[in-house]
Amino acid sequence: MRKLIATFGLLGVLLPGVAGAAQIFEKVGTFDGQFLKIGVGARAAAMGSAFVAVADDASALYWNAAGIARLDPQKSQLQFNHAIWPADMKFSQAAYVFHMKRIPGALGVSVRSLYMDPMVETTAYQPDPTVGTGRTFDAGYMAAGLTYARSFTDKFSAGITGNLIHEGLAELSQQTYSFDLGTLYDVGTMGMRIGMAISNMGTDVKFIDKKARIPSVFRVGTSAVLMQSAGQRLLGSFEFSHPPDNSERINVGAEYAFHDYLYLRGGYNVNYDAEAGAGGIGLRFPVSFAGTADFDYAYTDMKVLGAAHRFSLKFTF
Repeated sequence: MRKLIATFGLLGVLLPGVAGAAQIFEKVGTFDGQFLKIGVGARAAAMGSAFVAVADDASALYWNAAGIARLDPQKSQLQFNHAIWPADMKFSQAAYVFHMKRIPGALGVSVRSLYMDPMVETTAYQPDPTVGTGRTFDAGYMAAGLTYARSFTDKFSAGITGNLIHEGLAELSQQTYSFDLGTLYDVGTMGMRIGMAISNMGTDVKFIDKKARIPSVFRVGTSAVLMQSAGQRLLGSFEFSHPPDNSERINVGAEYAFHDYLYLRGGYNVNYDAEAGAGGIGLRFPVSFAGTADFDYAYTDMKVLGAAHRFSLKFTF
């Protein structure tokens, strides 16, 4: 208990000071591939995106690859995530985590995409937004990843993901690649974990004749079981992140579980330009003799942009 209090206390004292100092210089709008920073999964979003030290389901392929090494080696997970984003944008992701007998650890594949409905092409001479030139176009991003993770001891695991990234606008397109690294350590007290991840380490993107970097993001955080009794559990999580094009950010969240059937979640995104409070609910129900399904919903306050709604469906079998 003293270790837990000391850790949360140290993070609480140091990180706000670091975040405040970072406001001196921000490089907003100088990086490409911003969709890579959109969080995956309704559960994580409802917990204020404080998930790097939780990472205990298929969405760990995004948050912290090391997390899939802790999943039941006798089972696989298939997860579908969808978000209704502001400005009529949509974000979808699918993930599959599995194990192979001859390969120690866990493997995962994932694909995510930010896209929009086709838009009418207009010109200076044909500006009518309902007719235009008679042609339509679309735009979007996609990333596909392959992940490998394993536990090196009963307390420490690590994982790596390779991503192929594609972006397109009408007939123009460009590809690049990136890597994610993650580690997860079990402290051994009150289910406490410490997680760290570096995402989107990769090359520049050249779109038409302009070059730009993709946003590498560093995350570190801790999670712990704050309360546990017969059929009830309260999980708390705290995270600090450092994006290259904005000030440092803090995420806090909690999840209350009732008999592993009903889940209530809440969290807050601190120092974000367009994200604030979040909350959500989850349900788990059996779908076969040995399988279960989880349905999760999350609401995120996007400040002046309105709100984002996320839905997730996960199968464990």
